[in-house]
Amino acid sequence: MKLELSTIINRSPAVVFDFFAVNHLTNHPRWDPHMELTKLTDGPMGVGTRFHRRQTRGDMVIEGTMDIVEFLPGRVLGGEILDQTPHGPQEIHSRATVDPVDGGRAKLTFHLDLPGVESLDPSMIEGSLRRIKELIETET
Repeated sequence: MKLELSTIINRSPAVVFDFFAVNHLTNHPRWDPHMELTKLTDGPMGVGTRFHRRQTRGDMVIEGTMDIVEFLPGRVLGGEILDQTPHGPQEIHSRATVDPVDGGRAKLTFHLDLPGVESLDPSMIEGSLRRIKELIETET
């Protein structure tokens, strides 16, 4: 299943990229409080950065890894996620793009590919986009 969702943020693309991509380790748990990330590699965010992920939803805990496979400063953050779910391994190919829009604003778009998934309620991802927008617009 492929999914693409976007939001317009009233900040510059540089500010949005810095918040979302460069400071992903710090900020991801802020827009998704069910997620814990631990950086497994040294150095700044970029291709080759690896994270351990731990997601808690009620009594269910899902753990896995995320490898950064694409990093274009100011524009793109791409990751390969492999989670161990109660139903077995789940791959997620994720890509976030930041594009300029009129008035110095930015469009943040999530592109997700979940092989083997038939359907997915996008409300959780829509909620994350709303929280990202809110955090960026109130803090920067």
